[in-house]
Formats: sequence, structure tokens, C-alpha cells
Amino acid sequence: MSLGSFIKKQFLDVLQWNEEGEGLLAWRHPMEDFEIQNGATLVVRESQVAVFVDEGRVADVFGPGTHRLTTSTLPVLTNLKNWDKLFASPFKSDVYFFSTRVQTGRKWGTPQPVTIRDKDFDMIRVRAFGMYSYRIADPRLFFTEISGTRASYSRDEVEDQLRGLMLATMANSLGASKIAFLDMAANQTLMAQQIRGDLATAFARYGIGLDEFNVASVSLPEELQSALDERISAGMKASLGADKMGGFTQFQVASSIPLAAQNEGGLAGIGAGAGAGIAIGQAMAQGMTGAFAQPQPAAVPVGSESIEDRLGKLKGLLDKGLISQGDYDSTKAELLKKLIG
Repeated sequence: MSLGSFIKKQFLDVLQWNEEGEGLLAWRHPMEDFEIQNGATLVVRESQVAVFVDEGRVADVFGPGTHRLTTSTLPVLTNLKNWDKLFASPFKSDVYFFSTRVQTGRKWGTPQPVTIRDKDFDMIRVRAFGMYSYRIADPRLFFTEISGTRASYSRDEVEDQLRGLMLATMANSLGASKIAFLDMAANQTLMAQQIRGDLATAFARYGIGLDEFNVASVSLPEELQSALDERISAGMKASLGADKMGGFTQFQVASSIPLAAQNEGGLAGIGAGAGAGIAIGQAMAQGMTGAFAQPQPAAVPVGSESIEDRLGKLKGLLDKGLISQGDYDSTKAELLKKLIG
């Protein structure tokens, strides 16, 4: 083989990408020790874009089709290289191919619960899962912000970055929404629409177009779901009685006492003093009047409940485990003191 034949073989006459690698979004045409022949052919297939890059700067961009590479078809690169119109020599330039096909069936999820603000529950943590699809919409921006000068860039690599972006956007989107979480959870399409608009804007900053986004499931952590189930259960039980509010009040008091007993400054803390115990007992007895009261005798006016009745109800609270023995004893002593004088 002659030296002239060897040198000739170092010229690239056809540049193309067959997308042989599975899941590749960007691929740099091998250029080491090669030069592009002036007048060479660039083949860009459907769902591809080719980008010429000179020393890290994006120059000319080519869409699908067959292109003959000359100074007239490479205006930006020609300007960067200061070529004149008579340029006829081989040249070097990095050529990147980008796949613009829609990447379908991509899964997303929240491995850890995401904390969001909610108008009903104030602060809650949610988990959600679903599917989405995307594509490279702006190869220039994608090259600048994401893939850079690497020889190749895979779908898995970009999705590692998108995952964090999705979780942050979801938290901001739901937190800023005026739609209650329960409404969104009941209508997952509504939840997906709320997130999708903000997510599309976030993706666009990196040259990525969001094609589809859906929410397949949404849930609360186990402890929050249990609390919500209890709240729903209390509401259903209350609706069966004549006094709906009384049933819910009973549930609230029954739920709050164990919680207060676990917290410093709650029932366990303040119940140590006799005066505090009396105050709690009186407040509970008065607050539960509507929830536990039996029909009042006709002769007893409203608001003039006898001490005997209050003692009976106080005993009922103790039997149901709604107050401690110490609270019962201190409050009973105070009531008997008022009765005996």
C-alpha cells in the first residue's frame, strides 16, 4: 500500500450513526487521526440531529437528510475557522449525533417520601409512582448543559439527573398548589396535570422535552395513612348517629389523650400537679358532655348539671381509659369538696 493510499484512507468521506448501542442519546463520531474530506457526505437519519463542534463551541446543526459538507453548508464553522470561499482541504471538527426519538415507558418514583405543604393537613409526606416519556428537543442546549464532550451519553445517565429534578419539582408543584392532597389522590390525572406543567419547564432548561407524564399510584407513609383512616372512620361512625359532631368530638378527645401523654408538657407532664389535674378533669368533663351525655331529666335545666352527674361521667371516662387514675382521683376530690362544702 502506497503512502498516498494510506493518507487517503484517513479522510472521512461519509459520516453517519447507525445507533448500534442500546439506550444511547448522544454519540461522538470517532475523529482521532482522521480528517473530514471537503465535500464529504453527512447522513442524518430520521429521529437524529448532527452537531459540529469546534473547540467546545457548537457550530452548525443538521437535521434529518443527506448533506454535502462544504463551506456553504458549514457557515458557522467556516467563520470560526476563517476559511475563505476557495477552501478545498480536509478539515477537523468534532461531530456529535443526538437521538431525538421519544424515550417511552420510563418509570419514576419516590424512594423516600416527599414532604409537601397541604391546605388540609399542613405538612404531609407522600410517595408516588408513575411513567413518563421524553426526548431531546434542543441538541445545542443538551450538549451545553448535559452531555458535553463525552464520547457517548446514555439514557441511564440522563435519567439519573432527571430523577432528582423530578422529585424537587413535584414537591414544589404540589406544595404551591391550592388543590388539597386528598382531591389529587382521588384523581391521579389531576395530580399528573399539576406536576406536568412545572416539570416540562424544568426539563426544557436542559434541552429535554417532556412528552408524557402520568401518576400510577400515590400513597402516604404507613403512620400517616393509619391516622387518615382513623379520621375517616370517625367521620363515618359519627354520620350514623343523630349528633354527628358529638361522635367526632368523642374521637378527637380519645385520640388526643394518648398523644398528649407521650409529649413533654402534655397530659403526663401537667398532670403531676393537683391543680393542673383538676383543671384537665373539669375541661374533659365539660367538653365531653355533648358526646357522652344521657338524656337529661326534664326537671334539670340546661347548664345546671349536678355534681353527682359529673362524677358519674368522670367515672365513665376512667373506665374507658380516656383519663388516668391520678386525673380521676384529683378531679373527684375537687368535686366532692364542692358537694360536701
